[in-house]
Amino acid sequence: MRKASARGSVTGLAWASVLAFSVAACSGDGPEASAEQTSDGEGTIELAEFPDRPYWGDTHLHTDNSVDAFGFGTRLGPEAALRFARGETVTATTGADTQLARPLDFLVIADHSDALGATRRLYDAPRWYVNWVIGDETVLRWYDMMHESPEQSTRAIGELIAAAAEGNVPEAMQPDDDAAEEATRDIWNTQLSILDRYNEPGVFTALAGYEWTAMPNGNNLHRVVMFRDGSDKTRQTVPFPGLQTTAPQLWEYMKNYESTTGGRVLAIPHNPNLSNGLMFQMTMEDGSPMTAEYASLRAWAEPVIEATQIKGDSETHPYLSPNDEMAGFGVQGWDFGNLSLTEKTEPSMYAGSYARSALLRGLTLEQQMGVNPYAFGMIGSTDSHTSLATGDEDNFWGKHTGNEQSYTQRAIQGQNLGTREGRFGWHYLAGGYAAAWARGNTRAEIFDAFARREVYATTGPRMSVRVFGGFGFTAEDWDGDWVRKGYSEGVPMGGELDDRGEAPSFLISALKDPEGANLDRVQVIKGWLDGAGNMQERIYDVVWSDMDARGKVGGRLAPVGDTVDRDTATYTNTIGASELRTTWTDPDYQPGQRPFYYVRVLEIPTPRWTLYDAVRFGVTLTEEAMADAVAQERAYTSPIWLKSAG
Repeated sequence: MRKASARGSVTGLAWASVLAFSVAACSGDGPEASAEQTSDGEGTIELAEFPDRPYWGDTHLHTDNSVDAFGFGTRLGPEAALRFARGETVTATTGADTQLARPLDFLVIADHSDALGATRRLYDAPRWYVNWVIGDETVLRWYDMMHESPEQSTRAIGELIAAAAEGNVPEAMQPDDDAAEEATRDIWNTQLSILDRYNEPGVFTALAGYEWTAMPNGNNLHRVVMFRDGSDKTRQTVPFPGLQTTAPQLWEYMKNYESTTGGRVLAIPHNPNLSNGLMFQMTMEDGSPMTAEYASLRAWAEPVIEATQIKGDSETHPYLSPNDEMAGFGVQGWDFGNLSLTEKTEPSMYAGSYARSALLRGLTLEQQMGVNPYAFGMIGSTDSHTSLATGDEDNFWGKHTGNEQSYTQRAIQGQNLGTREGRFGWHYLAGGYAAAWARGNTRAEIFDAFARREVYATTGPRMSVRVFGGFGFTAEDWDGDWVRKGYSEGVPMGGELDDRGEAPSFLISALKDPEGANLDRVQVIKGWLDGAGNMQERIYDVVWSDMDARGKVGGRLAPVGDTVDRDTATYTNTIGASELRTTWTDPDYQPGQRPFYYVRVLEIPTPRWTLYDAVRFGVTLTEEAMADAVAQERAYTSPIWLKSAG
């Protein structure tokens, strides 16, 4: 394995000869994509005294500059992605006009750092050039497949990704670092100019970023790298490669960026459910005991994780949380194999692949080393490869172009991106989104909310969720300026409390998505280590709709009901509540327990995108798909940790 340099020269699928051939063809958006460099554009806007609202965004969107997205057929570039996120109408790759019902507040375009723009360059090169200069039969076959049909193009990219994951990249595609870095820098700088042009403080925030794509044996260890800065700083770096590097090398690259530029950067671990237990290990990557130095570096670099997205939900798994009746959301189809389906997933691997167990593992490691590497907040994002950041069930435009709305059978067709059978369209989720509590909509404010973990995940709906932890909060606090009291006498989600020898209390508020479904219930999930050091968890229903009529049966809250009409893909808000709030004190507090607490908010049942498709296109869903065609969308807040005094 070749060691990566600190400046992040591009390795892996660099395709240096093809990249050098056509440096100008990089965005797919036409001449406007070559805009001149501008300043970071932050300007001066009035900021609120406290974070005053959740700002909604997607930190994981791919355009035609991603090696896989272009290969799968995407022909929309960064500019189209930004226009769409801002609420403009954009023509999708498959030809239909698309528009968000509500614009987003911020966006990170996270194209893969490895082979940035390479498939587009290969596709655009003349065949004689590919045959003569590269001269490799496998590469030429992939080139021909990409031009034959969308289906064959998908197969070609599936083969290419599998070859990269297994280290079997054709020799003709081995990188020349200088040529590869020059091509990557050209694409990166062009994109930075576009981001600066679309960044409008107070209206829309365009953040620089990319996806670092480590995938040993098909196990997904990807991270989204997100910058706080404008192009005056981000032009001083290039995206760091993933296929031949390790996470500690990425973190060192990040430290080098900050020390060199004075800027800020963080990494967001990809939805971990397809890592086969490798995302949150109890050891170092080589199996040796984890060191405090490693744990500290990881905690610094990765303050939040992506807990839900199109490729499933990673809050927890029924195997890990058998007493959690709501633990099965977004799991089906994603828990039997890794990303490429090259390795089977065994239940023993689950604990390293789901957020709740990782939070518990962090407590164990902190007890052993004094440092918690897994004290993270949670967000959602899409991981869409269409350039369209859609998270709404009734307006879902798919994972990739073969899964866009124009494909009427997409819900029941195999959707394995040219690799192996086993997953189908209906397994995909139409989510999620990231919510950031900030004082205003600027790069600095959004980034800082992520850095302090005052963020939360939703599976798509835009419900407003707020949590403060402290001591002595009471129901009377709601009658005054409870937000001021929460900040002045407690900590928000993502914060830490010192154990004072008394039970912590929490101010918890949830408002429904103003254009969505009512709320079913609010739960607090508590995790801790018992006296023997064993990991424990408990789910508390703390407030729910129609509390006078809905009691508990066998210790469990009675279901809220179901108004979904399966024949019309409609529901009514005749059940549930538009707002739920409560003051809750831990009834099982024990001094020195060191627990974490996070809030989960559930909507009433609503149709999934698959049911909307079935009605829209007259599709008959399979029995298995139909059983999963209605779900309870949800939100997960970042935790609050109770720390031992001293």
